[in-house]
Amino acid sequence: MLEFKQGVDILSTIGGMTTIGEARKLFEQRLDSEHLQRLAAITNEEALLKIANAIAMCAPDRIYIHTGSDEDCAAVRRMSLEKGEEQPLAIPGHTIHFDLPEDQGRMVDQTFYIANPDEAVSSLAKRELRERSHAYINEHMRGIMRGKTMYVGFYSRGPVGARASIPAIEISSSTYVMHSAELLYRNCYADFDAEVARRGEFFTNVHSEGTNRSEDVPKARIYMDRSWQTTFSFFCTYAGNTLLMKKGNHRFASDSAMYKHNGEELSEHMFITGMTGPGGRTTFFAGAAPSGCGKTTTAMVGSDFIGDDLAQMWVGEDGTLRAVNPESGIFGIIEDVNREGDPFLMQCLREPGAEVIFSNVLVDPQGKPRWTGDGEPIAESGINFQGRWTKDMAGVPMSHPNSRCTLRAEAVGNHNKAVNADPNGIVIKVITYSGRDANTMPPIWVARNMDAGVAIGASIVSKATAAEIGASGVNRQPWANTPFVAGPLADYLDAQFAFYGNPKMTQKPIMAGLNYFLTHEARGGSGTGLLGEKRDVHVWLGWLELFTHGDVQAIETPIGLIPRYGDLHKLFTDKINKTYPESLYTMQFSLYIDNIVARIDLQEAAWGKEPGASPRLFAVYREQKAGLLALKAAKGDIVKPQDLA
Repeated sequence: MLEFKQGVDILSTIGGMTTIGEARKLFEQRLDSEHLQRLAAITNEEALLKIANAIAMCAPDRIYIHTGSDEDCAAVRRMSLEKGEEQPLAIPGHTIHFDLPEDQGRMVDQTFYIANPDEAVSSLAKRELRERSHAYINEHMRGIMRGKTMYVGFYSRGPVGARASIPAIEISSSTYVMHSAELLYRNCYADFDAEVARRGEFFTNVHSEGTNRSEDVPKARIYMDRSWQTTFSFFCTYAGNTLLMKKGNHRFASDSAMYKHNGEELSEHMFITGMTGPGGRTTFFAGAAPSGCGKTTTAMVGSDFIGDDLAQMWVGEDGTLRAVNPESGIFGIIEDVNREGDPFLMQCLREPGAEVIFSNVLVDPQGKPRWTGDGEPIAESGINFQGRWTKDMAGVPMSHPNSRCTLRAEAVGNHNKAVNADPNGIVIKVITYSGRDANTMPPIWVARNMDAGVAIGASIVSKATAAEIGASGVNRQPWANTPFVAGPLADYLDAQFAFYGNPKMTQKPIMAGLNYFLTHEARGGSGTGLLGEKRDVHVWLGWLELFTHGDVQAIETPIGLIPRYGDLHKLFTDKINKTYPESLYTMQFSLYIDNIVARIDLQEAAWGKEPGASPRLFAVYREQKAGLLALKAAKGDIVKPQDLA
């Protein structure tokens, strides 16, 4: 059980401000009259002390209080260009930001949870005792903003007033970070005090890029102080390491759901999107997938795109599962984004109208951003993440695999702005889980019950991606959320069972697995290519939409329910005008029983090492394994779906 506000508050100890009187005196000394007046609109004393201690610790030359006004947003954009953190591109409103070559993804080996001596953290995370973190932060963050401007912004992680929305303070010396914050989050300067009072908590984030030199990257750290809900980040610029309202605060939101609102809330690494079905109905999905596994593409397939990365969920008073997107923008991987697979996003990236920050792509001599997989002829030359580039440079890609685009979600043509802004949240009817699985699970399978659905999420595996520096191989990625779950995984598993098993949730969602990454080689074909393609996602989600409303039937298997061929054949024709031969269906949906049993054994062994892991998970595994072995005895080790229909 996590205890909040335990141990030394590192920020206040280094800053030295202990009373509101001291804080106000510091503000009068350090802020000019305009920004002092702006700060006067914030009256929450705990928040003011956080800001005062950040000022005292970092020692900036100037402090800029960001109100979220059009004038402030324009000023930050202008200062980012003047400072050189961004540069203009050919299309007005489009800019390019380059991170250091060593700072192009999440620094998994330099990211730590600050822990009290008796405080447990996830077995898949890095833990550092508070005393050591305190000393390191004191050494490297004290005075880190001398000669710089400190920017302070107030944001809501979700629509203002939504039950699961949590306010946050973003403090940084980086104009790129603050520009990104305005694109990705809702500025709640005017509502901050009321939101803190409603929710009873807020998050604080303190970042400085420091010297912004390659030689200092080894000193970089990303710290999450869970007990005091404060992050520290320094000597880095990649937004995944610096804009800690995103994954840093997602960790805190997960803690809040688990330890303050167990069984009532979840904080998930999920897209939210709506699919239009027969009669014009809209069915909303929330889906988890590790970074680089198609989450943004899947989200944008929907007719009513809401968000591509995070979801704050709760049990509604009417018994539904409700969710909001804590973000109002997109920070998406851009590799392989093209007009064929991502028409709505490409319109924003290739035509005037949207404000976009590109990061770590190639910029050609005409000021056009280019990236691997953009569907256009390879550029001849340009400047990219490692310097000057020409297409004859062997082994050097045109763009970094973790290149990103940052923009407001409302710029995307199929975004439903009204629904995304609704504090009542969205009723979620379908939950999906996916990873990178070349040889085991079919493209779709639906859990028979809520416990089996929790087991699908608990069993995600995925190859490491370019989003994570220092990671490699095939990793367990339970719920695609484990890099961001701070507490013991057994606690998170209990929270999942408590949430989906909550008797107040009288309208249960469908829970399903998705797998886009089966290969010909693994399914008896020739070559190593994928059995499907990106646009097939329309069909997989379309079938789930129909199944949710009882419009199609399914085939029962020991692992859950899978589609019938005739229904998929019709959907492939109707949705994407593609021929779908039964031979391909057979390759995709046959049960390779030995592979699935091996996967269950792997999961049982891994979860068996988690102290206190719920027996409900192992009961699901035992039931599925017994069913699979009985099926193997009756029909062999590879069972075609036609043999089960």
